[in-house]
Amino acid sequence: MAPATPSQEEQSPKILFNSRRSMSRMCFSILLLLCFTGAATSQSIVETLPGFPGKLPFKLETGYVRVDEIEIFYYFIESERNPRIDPIMLWYSGGPGCSALNGLIYEIGPLAFNITAYYGGLPSLEYYPYSWTKTASILFADVPVGTGFSYTTDPSSWTTSDTKTAQQTYIFLKKWLIDHPQFLQVQLFVGADSYSGITAPMVVQHILDANNDGDTPRLNLKGYIVGCPRTDAGINENSKINFLHRMGFISDELYESAKESCGGQYYEADFYTPQCTEDVKLIEKGTHDLDKNNILDPKCTWASPQIDGDTKRRSLEENPGNFLLSPPIIPDFWCHNFNYSLSYIWANDVRVQKALHVREVCD
Repeated sequence: MAPATPSQEEQSPKILFNSRRSMSRMCFSILLLLCFTGAATSQSIVETLPGFPGKLPFKLETGYVRVDEIEIFYYFIESERNPRIDPIMLWYSGGPGCSALNGLIYEIGPLAFNITAYYGGLPSLEYYPYSWTKTASILFADVPVGTGFSYTTDPSSWTTSDTKTAQQTYIFLKKWLIDHPQFLQVQLFVGADSYSGITAPMVVQHILDANNDGDTPRLNLKGYIVGCPRTDAGINENSKINFLHRMGFISDELYESAKESCGGQYYEADFYTPQCTEDVKLIEKGTHDLDKNNILDPKCTWASPQIDGDTKRRSLEENPGNFLLSPPIIPDFWCHNFNYSLSYIWANDVRVQKALHVREVCD
């Protein structure tokens, strides 16, 4: 899941929607090849969106903030209660390369796709009444570069890393707050999910260091939140085996054998004993039909009938060219990735990009 590279940027002058899988959900990014070489910081109020009936019942601002040679796109939604005193939160998603739209639509924002009434064309949006924006203002950021509508016209700036992403995210946040000084005094929180659980603490450390050094303006940091965070690969992966056993998907006998043969370290088990490798293979075979993000959901990430022994089933094999677009009103074919696929359709629509004030791309 490497970030966008110059070669990716140069492949086509059109918008590309590339599926990327975070540690907890399917995400997406949009790569833009712009017709110009630079642009100043911009911000626009969005009152209506294609697919949503009438005016938005909250204040939405979109724009770009320039950091080094990259242009970071953001969605900002004011608290629906009292933005003058309610806290503000920076939120960005994992991947790396998962658009902030993921957080806005599927996680903590006030919009959602109407999945029960989709029959093709542009998906419709509906107001989600349990959004975190009920009590907080949220700044959704497309980071790192190449994520969502963020871009660069400098080929050397496509290369990134966790430390660089954290630094640029901090600079983005500080610049945005300087442009919106009314939010400097309210409580500030940093939030992230999935793979960004690695970089969010780094962003927090940048804020703390700057505050301790007396940098101005001082950011009123009060805490940070990470959802299903990627922290340590070994800890994350090893814990899955323990969870599967506790939930009854791995027998006591197989679990005890694997724990002994692998020494409790199942991640990259090929480096261990032949018995460990065999046990891990049995575990993988026995849990193959589980949705790894939610064990209670049907596993039908992609529609691809295949034969496993004598049994036909819907497969999890990745085939980005064939999204599962069967409407969820057909229970036998419903899955979460139907919901996610609507993002590709909606965000690639020219009317949507115009409404969001996304910068134009070359024909």
